[in-house]
Amino acid sequence: MPRYALLVEYDGGPFSGWQRQVGLPSVQGAIENALSKLEPRAHKIAAAGRTDAGVHARGQVAHCDMDKDWDPFRLSEAVNYHLKPAPVAIRACKAVGDGWHARFTATERRYLFRILCRRAPLTLEAGQVWRVNQDLDVDAMQEAANRLVGHHDFTTFRSTICQARSPMKTLDRLDIHKVDTFAGPEVHFDVRARSFLHNQVRSIVGTLERAGAGKWSPDDVSAALEARERAACGPVSPPEGLYLMGVGYPDDPFA
Repeated sequence: MPRYALLVEYDGGPFSGWQRQVGLPSVQGAIENALSKLEPRAHKIAAAGRTDAGVHARGQVAHCDMDKDWDPFRLSEAVNYHLKPAPVAIRACKAVGDGWHARFTATERRYLFRILCRRAPLTLEAGQVWRVNQDLDVDAMQEAANRLVGHHDFTTFRSTICQARSPMKTLDRLDIHKVDTFAGPEVHFDVRARSFLHNQVRSIVGTLERAGAGKWSPDDVSAALEARERAACGPVSPPEGLYLMGVGYPDDPFA
């Protein structure tokens, strides 16, 4: 069966998450339903990562197996047509080999988290950022973030329902910077690793926000990491500020 890699963008707000769930709207379900309009049968696609409810993506990657040979551009156009009006779009489609797998071939996941610092309620940015009422000290957050980069036991920053076999992960990058926008000053977190634990990014961001607000010190963040206990984690940030921006592969079909 011909296999195709899909570069997927979506607004996670209306969905229960990426993964198909009985009786609940999901991004996976929306795409599989669109594929069934092209080839009437049950479709099962695989993705590089299972984003939670409310989490967005600009560069999610999935793959599908089709019965016939499709021109990749025609396939993406047809899927996009049948995805309407769901806030999901296939940005690109490429033919790949049978052994290529969106999840298991991936070597990196890249996430962006956006915090908007302003007291006014959100209008145009509602559901797209985490709004906090106060300015945040980016330098303090970066100093604390540096304590988390590298290979660590991230038990403190994993969900209690995480199914990963080990809490050991290598955080390759955690860069924080301020961006001026029309809506107000935003703080962006650029987070990169080969793979992540369930809720790891949101747990880290929520903890670092406390450092930016002056409630935690960088040493407090180090102590939380070393505690290896979920109870030592700071507040978990809401999902709406989180974006899966891209996935890395040894031979990237979208490069």
